[in-house]
Amino acid sequence: MKNKNKELTKKYIKDIKSADVWSVFRIIADFVKGFDELGNLGPTVTIFGSARTHEKDFYYQESKELASRLASKGYNVMTGGGPGIMEAANRGAHEHQNVESIGLNIDLEHEQVINKFTTKSLSFDYFFSRKVMLVKYSVAYVIFPGGFGTLDELFEALTLVQTRKVSGVKIFVIGTEFYQPLLNFIETKLLKNGMIEKVDLELIRLTDDIECVVKEIDVCLSTQLEVLEEVGLEETEYYKSLSSLNK
Repeated sequence: MKNKNKELTKKYIKDIKSADVWSVFRIIADFVKGFDELGNLGPTVTIFGSARTHEKDFYYQESKELASRLASKGYNVMTGGGPGIMEAANRGAHEHQNVESIGLNIDLEHEQVINKFTTKSLSFDYFFSRKVMLVKYSVAYVIFPGGFGTLDELFEALTLVQTRKVSGVKIFVIGTEFYQPLLNFIETKLLKNGMIEKVDLELIRLTDDIECVVKEIDVCLSTQLEVLEEVGLEETEYYKSLSSLNK
């Protein structure tokens, strides 16, 4: 383990010392690829969660079921493309032929290998460009139990909605037993110390009710349409794709 960590450190230092110009090109390539491939997706829901969740796990099955229900209504399903919860979501969407099951992969040293249930897959060099694509084209985000990466994605989504960098998007957190201690911390520490407003707590919809999530995502879709109408984008292909599902 010590030798492996040493090799990883060497690789990291080498990357830092490599020409910054080439890094810029790789960053641009990530964004161009994402915008080009995902720009006309239509109504999409992004599902986040652990890559280490096994097939027999309760939340694996819940992720698959939720994705299947969303896909049956015409929503595309997007994930980080890996195993675990991500695989489950792609698997549920893959059962339905008229939607895309999208995986946005990133090359990691250990667990991240693209799962076989995607109809559209992209690979990214950088986490930050990948995260932009995971949230940019979705009408809702669903957070299942997960580790550091999932928590990073949860708080990224919360920050974007809180600061209104994205509008009309709801954040659903699945797993009351798993996430309630985190929400207690947010309320008793962040809110109590004035670091967030009380209204910020309403950004999170903590639930175990999959059917409720599906119904509320339909509401998110209607909200997205209203936002697009307010800024005069009724004639865009994106608006038309959303409105066709909303009929």
